[in-house]
Amino acid sequence: MLIALAVAVLVMVPVVVTFSSFAQVEGDILPHLAKFVLPELVGNTLWLVLGVGIGVSVLGVSLAWLTAMCEFPGRRVFDWALLLPLALPAYVTAFVAIGLLDFTGPLQTWLRESWRITGLPEIRSRGGVILVMSLALYPYVYLIARNAFATQGAIALEAAQSLGLSRTRGFFRVALPMARPWIAAGLMLALMETLADFGTMAIFNYDTFTTAIYKAWYSLFSLPAAAQLASILILFVLVTVVFEQRSRTQMRYGAVGRSAASRRISLSPALAGLAFAYAGAVLAIAFLIPVAQLALWTREVVATDLDTRYWSFTWHSVLLAGIGALMVVAVALLLAYAGRQRPGSAMLWTQRLATLGYAFPGAVLAVGLFIPVAALDNWLIDTGHAWFGFDGTEILKGTLLVMLLAYLVRFLAVGFGPIDSGLHRITRNIDEAAKNLGTGTGALLARVHLPMLRASLLTAGALAFVDIMKEMPITLMTRPFGWDTLAVRVFEMTSEGEWERAALPSLAIVIAGIIPVILLTWRGAHSHG
Repeated sequence: MLIALAVAVLVMVPVVVTFSSFAQVEGDILPHLAKFVLPELVGNTLWLVLGVGIGVSVLGVSLAWLTAMCEFPGRRVFDWALLLPLALPAYVTAFVAIGLLDFTGPLQTWLRESWRITGLPEIRSRGGVILVMSLALYPYVYLIARNAFATQGAIALEAAQSLGLSRTRGFFRVALPMARPWIAAGLMLALMETLADFGTMAIFNYDTFTTAIYKAWYSLFSLPAAAQLASILILFVLVTVVFEQRSRTQMRYGAVGRSAASRRISLSPALAGLAFAYAGAVLAIAFLIPVAQLALWTREVVATDLDTRYWSFTWHSVLLAGIGALMVVAVALLLAYAGRQRPGSAMLWTQRLATLGYAFPGAVLAVGLFIPVAALDNWLIDTGHAWFGFDGTEILKGTLLVMLLAYLVRFLAVGFGPIDSGLHRITRNIDEAAKNLGTGTGALLARVHLPMLRASLLTAGALAFVDIMKEMPITLMTRPFGWDTLAVRVFEMTSEGEWERAALPSLAIVIAGIIPVILLTWRGAHSHG
């Protein structure tokens, strides 16, 4: 219980620190933010949440229904391939979209020169941001909604048709409402990722709270101003979390058996062709075309850009992701095991609090953890100077401590989910049998549970590893001097409009991102098979 409480306290530290920033108003900064900055940030954020919410819902639900309930050419391939955009960070999709679709890009240039077509919509716009984020995040809705529709099977739709409803009306009045809690869960995940995004907003120069936090810290050099903006963003996030929790608790639906799930709707040749074209177009636009463009750009610059610096970028990325993933897996295992040993409502709420960090944007965690670490650092320096004559200027701030703690808080939920699910699949009878043979708690974990949790631990570690590889704001805002990573390199190159030179580190991140998608597909196939 003490371990779980310690982790929960660690998660709450950045929240308490950011909200306490309102007691440290710096001169004219807060009035300036309230008058000139906040109205634009709130407006941009609301439009973004609304647009992305609609986009991911339409794409995710429609594709989930097609692959789970309908039979058409290529369905088995699309079933897993439509998850591939999860491997592509949104900020990578963003700069590829700008590079291809901008006024000076190859598509518009070809249309002007060959067909004299002009006046296409501007990609560097609110609509462009919403389009890119929707294409990058729809798999969150697709993955969960597909499982919901698969458990319903065709029986729910057949029951609606027996009551006189058409297939279309049956979908909207029966199948869709039954899947609503799962769809809402996927939608909330996508919206939290939208609120947390920094790289895409920076590339599009679309100001939201994450970009404003970065500018307040590095342009205004004001940590309190950054923390005040972060606290407002937390309010947005908490509203989203509460809405998601209520959507789960207020709705309960039963599932249909597996035999029903295997009965799919046979589409006519025309509709089957449309389904294939629609799923193929989404997959091509969201994943295949961006990856192909990254490969082409990489081929152009690899001879000049692939030097010793990239081995340093890669080593830093792999090392940080490896250490961070090990920390996440270790703490998640202890947290889940504590819940198994001492079940109850108090432990359940402690676990929920400890894993709430995934809902907080990286920029918020960077600010919220840096402030107390900086204060502790100053106290250590003052104490060391007074007692030992220490003349240094940094003790903790110049290390990887803040970054690794922020990784742990941000991605603990990613590791906790697979491990906790794995523990729940181990029956209590095994524990009781081991204890009757004289096995203690530590030996029970080491000799019985760990071997049975091997697949869950690997999944948790892989998911955390790749999420840390892709993480941009935490790394960008808390890294020690000289600790540039692949994600930082992407940010630097895209900030200068060097799309081709950003392709090489992006492709490396994408290759690493394929790992969790394969694991998700493998787990899904085995859970349904």
